[in-house]
Amino acid sequence: MKAIVNTTPGKCEFLEWPSPEPGKGEVRIRTAACGICSTELGMIKGWDRTPFPAIPGHEWSGVVESVGAQVDKSIIGKHCVGENVLSDGGEVGFEHPGGYGQYFITSANNLHTIPDDFPLHLAVLAEPIAVVVHGYHRLKITHTEEALIFGDGPIGLLMALYLKQAGIRRVKMVGGQPSRLGVGKSFGVDSTYQIPHPEGDFTGEIRQNLGEAFQYIVEASGAVRALETALIIAGRKGRILVLGDYGMGRARFEWNHLLHNELALIGSNASAGAWKEAVDFLLIHRTELERIITHTVPAPHFDEGLELAKTKPNEAIKVVITWE
Repeated sequence: MKAIVNTTPGKCEFLEWPSPEPGKGEVRIRTAACGICSTELGMIKGWDRTPFPAIPGHEWSGVVESVGAQVDKSIIGKHCVGENVLSDGGEVGFEHPGGYGQYFITSANNLHTIPDDFPLHLAVLAEPIAVVVHGYHRLKITHTEEALIFGDGPIGLLMALYLKQAGIRRVKMVGGQPSRLGVGKSFGVDSTYQIPHPEGDFTGEIRQNLGEAFQYIVEASGAVRALETALIIAGRKGRILVLGDYGMGRARFEWNHLLHNELALIGSNASAGAWKEAVDFLLIHRTELERIITHTVPAPHFDEGLELAKTKPNEAIKVVITWE
C-alpha cells in the first residue's frame, strides 16, 4: 500500500508500506479521507508519545475492506467512521497506524457505519464532533441563557454549532481569524470578538465587547492566556470546560480566586462514550458542517495540505487528505 509516513521530526514521505492484515476481532479499513488536525502537526514535528517512523491520522473515514476472525463478514464494504482507542490503550493514528495510510487496522467493535451516500470527506468530522459531545456532557449545562467560547478552530466552531442546537440562547465567541468567526456567526453565534494577539491582555476588551460573569465558558484555543482570561471573567459558580492543548503551559492564577468564587475547572480529553450521538449529529447537520471543510488534497499531494494547515489559518479551517 501507499502511506504518508512521518519518518523523522518535521518530515513526512509518501512511501510504499506493508499492507496490514486484521486479526481476531479486527477489521482492515480502506481509507477514504483523513483530516489534518493540530495534534497531527505536533506529532509530525516530534514528541515523546510516538517514535519514528509513524503513520498519523485519527480523523478518518473509510470502507471496511476485510475482516479478521470472529467478525461478521456482512460489514465488508460498509462505509464507516470509528473510535480510535484500541484494547491495548493505544490509539489509531498515534501508537497505531492511522488514516495517513491507504489501509489500517482497527477494532470491529469501534465502528459506526454511515450511509453510502454521505460524503466520506465530510465524515472525518465525526471524531472532532465526538470530542465536542464528550466535552459538552462534562460541562453539565443546566441554564441555557449564555455561553462563551474561546477559540475559532474546528473544535470551537463545532462547539458553537452544538451549543446552539442544544438550545443555548446566546453563544459568544473569541477568536483570531475573521473568516472563522464569520463561520461561527453562520452557525448562530450571537457576538464575536477578534483578539489582536493571542498572548496579549485582552480581558478588558472582552468585558467591554462581550460582557463578563459567564456561567459557562469553553476554552478550545489552547492558548494559556485565553484560559487565564476565562478564569477572570467567569461568574460566581461558573463552569470552565478545558478542551485545548496547552503543550508545556502552566497555570498562573490565584487559587483563592477559584476557591472564593466556587469555580469549576473541567478537563475533557478525547471522545469516550460520545460516538453514537456524534454520528447522529454529523448526519443531521451535513449542510452546516460543509463550512468547516475548506480544502481537500489528494494523498500524493499531502505536503500541500500540511502547508495550508500550518500557514493559512484564516483560509484553512479543516484540511482533508483524500485517498479516493
